[in-house]
Amino acid sequence: MLAVACGPGRSVVTRAAARSPLQLLVPRNHGHAVWAFLGSHGGGLVDGDETSLHVEVGAGASALIATQASTKVYRSPRGCRQRVAAEVGAGGLLIIMPDPTVCFAGARFEQEVVVRLGVDASVVLVDAITCGRAARDERWAFARYRSTLAVSRGDLPIVRDTVELDPAHGSIALRLGRFAALATVIAIGPQASLAMVSPVRTAGDHAPWLAVASPLAEGTLVRAAAASVGELHRGLRALLDGIPALLGDDPFARKW
Repeated sequence: MLAVACGPGRSVVTRAAARSPLQLLVPRNHGHAVWAFLGSHGGGLVDGDETSLHVEVGAGASALIATQASTKVYRSPRGCRQRVAAEVGAGGLLIIMPDPTVCFAGARFEQEVVVRLGVDASVVLVDAITCGRAARDERWAFARYRSTLAVSRGDLPIVRDTVELDPAHGSIALRLGRFAALATVIAIGPQASLAMVSPVRTAGDHAPWLAVASPLAEGTLVRAAAASVGELHRGLRALLDGIPALLGDDPFARKW
């Protein structure tokens, strides 16, 4: 559980609680928004792990939810699941920007992020996955990956997007070819429009970063693919160039 409210001059945490295997850290920063980092007591998700986080961002408040590092998913015959449900009050801002998910060989992972926006509230969602431990011949070798992002304004749905990668539908490695990472970015609301610059699609058959934007009713959805994890980080950093100004501090400074 994480609750954030608008305080004098900056947003403040009014409640923060987590149980194993989920870990929730709320460090100080130099901006006006609350930063919360998700982690795992076991260094990743193991077979049967399920985590659920409820987030409340009050009217006029701002919050960033990120991770300490990539979310590692180990071999999991029964699967691992993760869910985030968030409500953002009128004029509030929520940025959910975890590091990429890394599924090891044989991993099964399913996640869902559901956000409900109040009047003039904004959200930026970043969801990325890498090919896994390529150096150990585990390139796109997981058993199943499914990720759903859903945003509504009140009871009115704006977008529901699902990425599913399953070898039952054909070889994942063969279908993705030279690409080592995928990302989906959704930006909705008046503040979110300031977070993201127009994606640049690098021309050529060997471009290291490809990004294509699709318009939504109140924002934009971007699909991206990168030839390496480094190119993924560089591409997302450039795409989300407006986020530091929105938060009053730069979450990329010590990461990407």
